[in-house]
Amino acid sequence: MKTPVKPEIDRLLNQMTLEEKLAQLGSYWVYSLQTRGELDAHKIEDKLKHGIGQVTRVAGASTRQPRLAAAAANQLQKYLVEHTRLGIPAILHEECCSGSMILGGTMYPQMLGLASTFQTELAERMTVEIRRQLRAIGAHQGLAPVLDVARDARWGRVEETFGEDPLLASQFGISYVRGLQGDDLRQGVMATGKHFVGHSFSQGGLNCGPVHMGPRELWDIYLMPFQAAIQEAGLASIMNAYPELDGEVVAASRRILTGLLRDTLGFDGLVVSDYEAVDMIYSYHHAAANRAEAAAMALKAGIDVELPVIQCYGSDLKTAVESGLVGMDLVDESVSRHLRKKFELGLFENPYVDEGRVAEVFETPAQRRLAGEIARQSMVLLSNSGILPLANDGATLAVIGPNADQRRNLLGDYSYAALTDLMLHTQPADSAFVGLDPATLDPYQVQITTVLESIRAAAPQARVLYAQGCANSGDDVSGIPEAVQIAGQADVVILVLGDKTGLTPECTSGETRDSADLLLPGVQAQLFEAVLAAGKPVVVVLVNGRPLAIPALAEKADAILEAWIPGEEGGPAIADVLFGATNPGGKLPMTFPRSVGQLPIFYNNKPSGGHSHWYVDYVAESACPLFPFGHGLSYTSFEYSDLSVTVAQGAPEPAVAVGFTLKNSGPRAGDEVVQLYVCDQVASSPRPVKELKGFARLSLQPGEACTVTFKLPLAMLAYYD
Repeated sequence: MKTPVKPEIDRLLNQMTLEEKLAQLGSYWVYSLQTRGELDAHKIEDKLKHGIGQVTRVAGASTRQPRLAAAAANQLQKYLVEHTRLGIPAILHEECCSGSMILGGTMYPQMLGLASTFQTELAERMTVEIRRQLRAIGAHQGLAPVLDVARDARWGRVEETFGEDPLLASQFGISYVRGLQGDDLRQGVMATGKHFVGHSFSQGGLNCGPVHMGPRELWDIYLMPFQAAIQEAGLASIMNAYPELDGEVVAASRRILTGLLRDTLGFDGLVVSDYEAVDMIYSYHHAAANRAEAAAMALKAGIDVELPVIQCYGSDLKTAVESGLVGMDLVDESVSRHLRKKFELGLFENPYVDEGRVAEVFETPAQRRLAGEIARQSMVLLSNSGILPLANDGATLAVIGPNADQRRNLLGDYSYAALTDLMLHTQPADSAFVGLDPATLDPYQVQITTVLESIRAAAPQARVLYAQGCANSGDDVSGIPEAVQIAGQADVVILVLGDKTGLTPECTSGETRDSADLLLPGVQAQLFEAVLAAGKPVVVVLVNGRPLAIPALAEKADAILEAWIPGEEGGPAIADVLFGATNPGGKLPMTFPRSVGQLPIFYNNKPSGGHSHWYVDYVAESACPLFPFGHGLSYTSFEYSDLSVTVAQGAPEPAVAVGFTLKNSGPRAGDEVVQLYVCDQVASSPRPVKELKGFARLSLQPGEACTVTFKLPLAMLAYYD
C-alpha cells in the first residue's frame, strides 16, 4: 500500500531549513561534481550537503557508457539518501528529443521527420523505448517533447518540432508523452513540454528573440499542443520559453506561468526553467537589477526548479527571501511540487537501478528495427519525373555530396554526437571532455551506415562512384571538378545535400543556428548546377533540418527526396526508397517556401493572407508555396470517391461523419495519408482558409479499396473569442 504523499511532504517541509528547501529548487551539472571526469567525493559533499533537487545529465554530459552512468547515478543517490540529514533522493534528468541523448542511446529520426510519418503511434512506440533506456541508467525526467508550433523555418530549432499545424503537433505530443511517462510514473519518465509559450515565433526567426502575437493566435495555434498534452496525456512537467511575449519576459511572468498555465489550462505538475532562463531575466533581458531580483521574479512567476545549475536559486534566492522580496509560502509551494514528483516517481521507495541489467535495453534489434521503420515512413517524395525508383541493375551511379558519406550528418542537434561536438568546443571545467582527443571517443557507440554505404549494399550489381564535391558550409569549391568528372561517367547522379545540425558554429541547423536565407548552405547550390551541367539525370536527396527555399532544384532535378534528419537507420531507409524496396508515403508537416521573403508561410492562413490584394503575387515572385503542407508523392496512385457528409448517430456529443472510398489505383502497394480539412466560410472572426481536423495513414495493395470515415465532433470547429 502506497504511503499517502501529502503528509510525507508536509513532514519533510516542517523539518527543512531554508538552505535545504532552496537546495530542492536547484540542480548541478554532473561535471561540477567531478574532477577529471570522475565523481569527486569532496565536491559531492560540498555541493550536495543540504540535498539537491536534480542532477543534470549524468550520462549525457559525460563520456560514461550506460552501465557506468547507472553506477554514477547510484553513487549520487547513495550519498543523498545515506549522508544528508533528510535523505531526499534527486531527480536525474536527460535530453531525449529524438532518442536518449547519451553515449550508446538509440538515435531515431528527428521530430520533423517523425511528424512526416503522420503516424502518431510511432511516437509512442519510440518513447516507450526511450523510457526503458533512461530508467535503466537512473534518469527520471526527459526534457522533451518540443510542443512549439513551427511557422518560421528560419528558426534553427524547427527540426525539433512536429511542424506548423497545431492539431498534428497536439496528436504527436500526446503520443510522445504517453509513451515516455507510461501509465504509472513509478515505472515512467517525466516528460517535459517545451517551450511554454511562443518560443518558435521569434522576431526574425532568431533564437530567443522577442515574440509578437495577439491572444487569438496564441490560443488558436500556439497553446493547443500544450493544452492537449496537459489535459489528454497528463503532462508532468513544463519548461518555460526563453523570449519575451508581447513585452513580458515569460520566465518572469506570473500571468503566463501561473495564471495561464495553471489556473486556465489546469496544469498541476512541475515547472522547470529552460537552461539559464532565470539568470537571463537579469543578464539577457535586463528586466531585473540583479540575480536576487531575477530569482524572486522567476519564483513568483511559477518556475519551481532552476536548471541546469544553481545560478540564482541559491544564495541570491536566499537573499531575496530574507529581504522580503519573495515570501516563504512560494518557496514551500515549489518545494512541495518537486517533492511530490519524487514520490510519484517512486524515488523514496527505490532510488537505485540494477547496474547489471542496463545492457539489456540498449541497442536491441527491436530498437534498430523501430528506428528504421520510422525513418522509412518519414521519407517524403517531393518531386519525381518517373526516374524513381531506380532499377537495381548494373548501372553506373555517381553518389555525390557533403551528406553522402557522413554518419554524423544523419543525426539531429539533440544527439549525443552533436553534444560531443559542443562539449569539445566549450570544454566545460572538470568534464571528461577537457583535453580529450576526439579520436579516443566514438560518440556513436552504435552502428551507423552512411547513405553511400547503404546504396552500395542495396545495389551490389551497380558500379558506384563517389565524390564529396564540397562541405556542408564554407566557400571551398575545389572538390567540385572531381564531382563533375564522376557525374559524367554515370547513368544517374544521386546528389546528397543539406545540413549538418547541431549547436556549434560549423552547423547549419539546430539550436542557435538560425538561417537568413533558407538556401542550400555553403556552395551546395553551385555543386548542384555544376553536376547538372554534366547532362545526366540527377536525383537529389535532402538530409536537412528544415524546409528550404529551393525553386531551382524543384525545376531542374529529376527527383527530390526529403529525408529530413533520419537517425541511425537513415542510410538504409534512403536506399530502400531510392531502389523501390520502400514506397515513400510521408507528407510534409511544414510548407516549403519559394523564397525566404514569403516567411512566415503556412497553409492555415486567414482569407486575407497568402496573397496580395489585388495583384495576388509579389512583384517578382509567386505568393504560392513551393511545396504545400501535406504534400508527398508515391510510386503508386490513389483515387477518392463516394464522399458523404452526415450527422453521426449515437455519438456522445454532436458530430459529423465524413466518409469516402479510398482505392490504390496504381501498380504498387503503398501508403496514403488521408487528411480531413474544414473551413468556416462565415464567422464572427475570420477563420483560416482550411484547417486540418483529422488524418490517418493507410496501406493498400494494388487495386485494393477501403471505406474511410472520420467522426468530427462539433467542438473541433470551435475557436477562441
